[in-house]
Amino acid sequence: MPTDAVRWYGCPACRELTYGKRFDRSLRVCPGCGAHSRLTARRRIAQLLDEGSVIDLDDVTVVEDPLGFADSRPYPERMAQARADTGEREAVTCVTGTLRGHPVVAAVMDFRFMGGSLGVGVGEHLVRAARVSLRTRAPFLLVTASGGARMQEGAFSLMQMVKTSQALAELDEAGVLTISVITDPTYGGVAASFATLPDVIFAEPGARIGFAGPRVIQQTIRQALPDGFQTAEFMLERGFVDAVVPRAALRPALGCLLAVRLGAAPAAPPPAQRARGARGARLVRDPGELPARDAWEVVGLARHQRRPTTVDYIRQLLDDFQELRGDRVSGDCPAIVGGTGRLDGRPVMVIGHQKGRGTADRIAHNFGMASPAGYRKAGRLMRLAAKLRLPIVTLVDTPGAHPGVEAEERGQAWAIAENIRLMSGLPVPIVSAVVGEGGSGGALALAVADRVLAFAGAVYSVISPEGCAAILWKDRELAPLAASTLRLDARDLLRQGIVDAVVPEPDGGAHEDPVAAGELLRGALTATLDELADMAPADLVRHRRARFGAFGVEERGAHD
Repeated sequence: MPTDAVRWYGCPACRELTYGKRFDRSLRVCPGCGAHSRLTARRRIAQLLDEGSVIDLDDVTVVEDPLGFADSRPYPERMAQARADTGEREAVTCVTGTLRGHPVVAAVMDFRFMGGSLGVGVGEHLVRAARVSLRTRAPFLLVTASGGARMQEGAFSLMQMVKTSQALAELDEAGVLTISVITDPTYGGVAASFATLPDVIFAEPGARIGFAGPRVIQQTIRQALPDGFQTAEFMLERGFVDAVVPRAALRPALGCLLAVRLGAAPAAPPPAQRARGARGARLVRDPGELPARDAWEVVGLARHQRRPTTVDYIRQLLDDFQELRGDRVSGDCPAIVGGTGRLDGRPVMVIGHQKGRGTADRIAHNFGMASPAGYRKAGRLMRLAAKLRLPIVTLVDTPGAHPGVEAEERGQAWAIAENIRLMSGLPVPIVSAVVGEGGSGGALALAVADRVLAFAGAVYSVISPEGCAAILWKDRELAPLAASTLRLDARDLLRQGIVDAVVPEPDGGAHEDPVAAGELLRGALTATLDELADMAPADLVRHRRARFGAFGVEERGAHD
């Protein structure tokens, strides 16, 4: 690690020489290849937290040599040397401070201190910091860099995995936001405990993450490892981190999360924003106010390739949006996009199907047909919203769930069923809007809501018209007849009570004026969330279950 006295820095990855002051200005990221060098705990704290806001937490007292361990040197001598070399008491530094004005409690690891290893001192510092977060309800930020558990402390170090994990569990139970920033490297007991448990996991580019190191794995299985194995990018594709964030973008990304005031009950939007939402709300609740339209033409409108997508609406409607990715089990599905943001000042969790735009983009997003990983990602974000008391907005636009062998092998039916059950009992307001196609269970997995809205040019059905025609009439050419028979357009859906209100569209459809369509959606969502804002959690769940329980049994409206 270069010091301030070093005039030139030679990158070990690309061997490019960089003038020392320029290297420092670039946050110690190589300008040639983008390799992120390791930072000390103090440099990291200075980079992330507001100047003048940092206060060190009190030191802790622990049994420092529980085993009387010695290898070539006694363990106490190694500890003393690490303290002299780094100027730190332990491999983690815990502080309070603010990040873009938002209070946080931060625990930042330093790899220089015995490889950032997890021992009883690190465990106790982390737990004490978590208790401060619990008491103040300030989000808990972890920055990890570690080779794993500290061997010199034997099983005592192993027990710190439980101790720190329990501290994270207490923050979960209290509804306090936890964030992890994984830096290179993060391995062993740290990766298998507090580093990977937080609500949101960011990782720096190229950071290596895993339990066993690649050398151990290769020696054990005697196989070549995949390219990029255990890197942040590798883990992002497999659903284990939310984002790979370059160092220069890390503070803004964390600021976006904190700006929606996660971990605290959201306040009502300011009066001016409420008034704006009320003025923009044009919700049709009487089917008689909607013109009769040819159902097959409406299907074409709902599928129009220039129709705005979920990402288009997110970009227009949300401030401080931070996308969150991965199901933490098997992968990240590009057909589902979600994250936190502010809708006219109101913190929300937004989740929606993403079809993409243009042929290549649509293929990349699987035409909005989600895999099991997509529904599990949606479920993870919904549970996070419930923990943090955030209203949920879902935007539905899918032909249906992905019909493929791999999807079935990974439990597609189970994933959809789990989301339906989950949404039925979430104690926060949920508003769903069908903005294009609402296809079968793939749509329903995001649409078990307190209020279900639909654009005037949207459709919602148990099956596609083509599928219905092929099954019942043995002729896909009869899809227009099937569309009419299925009663799938907004007017019929409102009459049936499947949707609670219809959002008008610009003349010719949402694709003719996407900005106007977005503002109509903004007004509808804001007004609907206002309707639900004062309902108690138990009442939300009771009314939501009654809403769906009444279909086909009694007159609609009994749930109101």
